[in-house]
Amino acid sequence: MNAARRARRRNAWIAAAMLVVALLPCLGLNGYHLDVLTNAGIFMLLALGLNLVVGFTGLLHLGYAAFFAIGAYTYGLLNLHWQVPFWAGLAPAVVISGCCGVALGIPAMRVRGDYLAIVTLGFGEIVRLAFTNLDRWTGGPNGLLGIAHPTIWLPGRGWYDFSVESLPYYYLVAAAVALAAAVCWRLADSRIGHAWMAIREDELAASCAGINATHLKLLAQGWGAAIAGLAGAIFAAKQGTITPDSFDFILSVMLLAMVVFGGLGSIVGVMIGALVLGALPEVMRGLDQYRMLLFGLVMILMMRWRPQGLLGGPKIRRELTRA
Repeated sequence: MNAARRARRRNAWIAAAMLVVALLPCLGLNGYHLDVLTNAGIFMLLALGLNLVVGFTGLLHLGYAAFFAIGAYTYGLLNLHWQVPFWAGLAPAVVISGCCGVALGIPAMRVRGDYLAIVTLGFGEIVRLAFTNLDRWTGGPNGLLGIAHPTIWLPGRGWYDFSVESLPYYYLVAAAVALAAAVCWRLADSRIGHAWMAIREDELAASCAGINATHLKLLAQGWGAAIAGLAGAIFAAKQGTITPDSFDFILSVMLLAMVVFGGLGSIVGVMIGALVLGALPEVMRGLDQYRMLLFGLVMILMMRWRPQGLLGGPKIRRELTRA
């Protein structure tokens, strides 16, 4: 009964949040505000994917931006060389990024803790440098130019090109975030999600209980990378131009900070963390000389007084305290 009541309460909050998101553009927001929210939504997508790896399974990943880049370059290359439209390019970007996540996990699962962080960090830098040096296919440091924007058929209007307008991208990203959040909730409530959390708490005990830790960690890597690939394809279609500098190590660190700030393992928490930290640079643009200092101060205070994050549960706090 309590589980059913919690599910109804959660569904009510989700419906209310979806209504607010749908009506937000009607409140007089201009294109700049919608663009900021759209970029924050892309960060939400990335944070949701990273949360499956770091928050649910407890694997420290410092190269997550690599999967974001793989998704973006997959759609960009398909569109420029084979004229694949956006909607047809989404699936290859998601699948290839997910496969790369599993491929990284196969050798990376042999190490743990800090060594795993170093391996993932190296993978992120290898991907970025590969896209920088493969000039013949990726354009090198100049990146890919002229990537097609999404188009959609509307009754009475025919084919509508998103072009550089902010409103259609806002709704596209909102729909993608809703889909990714639904997948994450479904995984969290499944046996797979409970097994991930058991691995995070004590991998040895989980293995003794019959859980195939290696298989499930690879699954977490694949799902997390697939969501990053989806975000990358949307980012490439929105920008129309992508360069390797957009996927550097700083982005991976920022995404990890969003997950930690929102709360490890909390789906709503990491979305709020991505929204706050994603929009914060624009809100504090007038304090550009001090905003990184303020950002660091906020993270230090958070780790001191609420290490489990904004919406992280007491179980996470106990784990961090033991660590």
